[in-house]
Amino acid sequence: MEVPRPRPAGSVSPHVDLVLGAAACCLACVFTNPLEVAKTRLQLQGELRPPGTYRRRYRGALQALGAVRRADGLRGLQKGLAAGLLYQALMNGARFYCYSHAEEGGWTQRPGGTVAAGAIAGALGAFVGSPAYLVKTHLQAQTVAAMAVGHQHNHQGLTSAFETIYRKQGLVGLWRGVSGAVPRVMVGSAVQLATFASAKEWVRKLQWFQEGSWMVALAGGMISSVAVAVAMTPFDVVSTRLYNQPVDELGRGKHYRGLLDCFVQISRKEGLLALYKGIGPAYLRLGPHTILSLLFWDELRKLTSRYQQHGV
Repeated sequence: MEVPRPRPAGSVSPHVDLVLGAAACCLACVFTNPLEVAKTRLQLQGELRPPGTYRRRYRGALQALGAVRRADGLRGLQKGLAAGLLYQALMNGARFYCYSHAEEGGWTQRPGGTVAAGAIAGALGAFVGSPAYLVKTHLQAQTVAAMAVGHQHNHQGLTSAFETIYRKQGLVGLWRGVSGAVPRVMVGSAVQLATFASAKEWVRKLQWFQEGSWMVALAGGMISSVAVAVAMTPFDVVSTRLYNQPVDELGRGKHYRGLLDCFVQISRKEGLLALYKGIGPAYLRLGPHTILSLLFWDELRKLTSRYQQHGV
């Protein structure tokens, strides 16, 4: 997951960072969405079924990608892309904006300020983007009956999904599952902000690459993403389950009562390791997504600064 880096003094404003951060993360999403589809399928597999009582349809990231390709075609690898782009724009736009304001106010210079600002910004972004993440999860889980895992909502598309959820569950229903999303993004933001800078500094000291090379950020981001994947995946599994579960006529989940209940049920019925379902594609997605987001963001900010200097 991408997290905004410290913004140099005199550069673009928080309002511009909102737009640039959202655009950068959307560009990265186009490349990493197939891994998000595979991760969603892996995390829903075996839901509420004791180990050994079902046939595993997806066996790891690469096999899952191949299975999605065979069952849903090439377009299936980009299932939920529109919802994913909307989620990235809403969530990361709000997150970059909030973090930029914290940075301008000097909060990130205080002890623990970077971690706290990242966590708060992440919580805000998760709340704002929750409806889009809900729809994204529904759409990415949908497939042919022979390969189906988890509840199948059978939406016809992005707009149809929003309309159906709103009609059946009201406005509150669009934020179902947010209790799992907020801790997930908060943890990811805090962990990455705490590790990304130190990882880059460590790589720089080893002198693996030339000073100022974009490979330093690439290596640092990949190292940091290991910590993020380990910290986030349990929350990611729970979040996916909460978002995708069916609901009753009152909008209450039929499988899980909330975040803690979902953790307990998964651990008791599927084992503790089930909380790390999909960690392979989660890591494969987090690394490239982080680096691509930061790379696109830097380039967009450079371009914006250049235009601002020329009065455009």
